[in-house]
Amino acid sequence: MKFPLSLSLSMGRYLLKKRLLREKYFPLVLMLEPLFTCNLHCAGCGRIREYADHMREILTLEECLESITSCGAPVISICGGEPLLYPEISELVRQSTDVLRRHVYLCTNGVLLEEKIHEKIFKPSTRFFINVHLDGLQENHDASTGRTGVFEKAVTGIKSAVHAGFQVCTNTTLYKESSLDEIVELCEMLESLGVSRLMLAPAYSYEMFDARNAETLFLEKTEIHRRFQELERRLKGRKLAITPLYMDFLTGRREIPCAAWANPTRNVCGWKGPCYLITDGHYKTYRQMVEATDWEKLGPAGSDTRCKNCMMHCGFEPGAVLAANKSIWQTLRLAYWQMGK
Repeated sequence: MKFPLSLSLSMGRYLLKKRLLREKYFPLVLMLEPLFTCNLHCAGCGRIREYADHMREILTLEECLESITSCGAPVISICGGEPLLYPEISELVRQSTDVLRRHVYLCTNGVLLEEKIHEKIFKPSTRFFINVHLDGLQENHDASTGRTGVFEKAVTGIKSAVHAGFQVCTNTTLYKESSLDEIVELCEMLESLGVSRLMLAPAYSYEMFDARNAETLFLEKTEIHRRFQELERRLKGRKLAITPLYMDFLTGRREIPCAAWANPTRNVCGWKGPCYLITDGHYKTYRQMVEATDWEKLGPAGSDTRCKNCMMHCGFEPGAVLAANKSIWQTLRLAYWQMGK
């Protein structure tokens, strides 16, 4: 199976409930950023630019847990910043999985991972995934993070986590200069280390980048289609965490709606709207953010020019899941994909 049965059943029950209640806007994955502090300065990171004045602020454990409860999403992605720097990360994960019964992805650059695994601040669980970000092999990944040795530390951390019995997945972002040969080699290497799932997605041009830098970093849609058509062919049979509909979208075979409201972001400034990537404001609650946003303007069919080249998983992967939920054929296709290796 692509994901643990507990996650599939939890998400299936949740979607059925929302469908019976005829709710239009509801969360699937909460992007929880308890802090922006990071031990790296990556070239493609928008947070260190957008929130430069908030780098020392953190959410309390109580604020994090209240956000999880009030939002109601069945899956939590703890990101940032570097979440392993969060003082109460162990208790946040424990209460999220064991008390609130959520499935948790801890998104890390991996620099501190080996140390935290040896300290045994986490315990393996079918509800807990460690998600390590790697954008290439050693030379290019270290260059993108602005520090030598980062790739080696991340790989060592992955090995330690796998050996300790944790579910480990990875997240790789494609930029204009990304080599497809390198991406394929990276995926093969990560599978050999015991990584259970490999997520790939094209980068998005944050507003905080000037036009010249954005031009050298980020792909346009036609180029995204071409690259993912080749990756789909070359990575066939690999453990990709890309649903069939989202892959159809990335390769240009079909359009799917953006469902940014299904991946809300909570950080030290509030509930970020309208999405993980674009900031028009911060709100006190998830519901206020949903009600204040004109969702028809976003995505491929909308009028917001900022969405022109966006094909990020934070908006379109939930859009793919929700689209599949409305079609018997696509639901069966998704179920067949989930049952595969």
